[in-house]
Amino acid sequence: MSDKIILSRLAVFAHHGVFEEEARLGQRFFISLTAELDLSEAGAKDEYRLSVDYGKLAQHAHEVATKNRFHTLEGLAEAIATDILAAFPRIQSLSVRIEKPAAPIPLVIDTVAVEIERRRATT
Repeated sequence: MSDKIILSRLAVFAHHGVFEEEARLGQRFFISLTAELDLSEAGAKDEYRLSVDYGKLAQHAHEVATKNRFHTLEGLAEAIATDILAAFPRIQSLSVRIEKPAAPIPLVIDTVAVEIERRRATT
């Protein structure tokens, strides 16, 4: 499928990480989503109800990231993908990218990121 809704770098402040200081102090994370779905009918009819509400998509990712604690970026990404695929049946596949720019690595880096892609199970 070539139709996509892309949400880039939603900033959240959360308490994820392996180390106790990360849980205590928290830090900024960036979440990016690429949802694949058929947008042809929504476009042809110019009707937002035939698409996915971008604000609700962002809100779901934000809530998962801020109301839970994860030790790994992988766990956070998986939880976001599971939540969004359950909440938005129009989405056929979802790519979730989590960036952690302040990862506790004693080297100069721009960011550390994990990206996963999940597809809806077909019956």
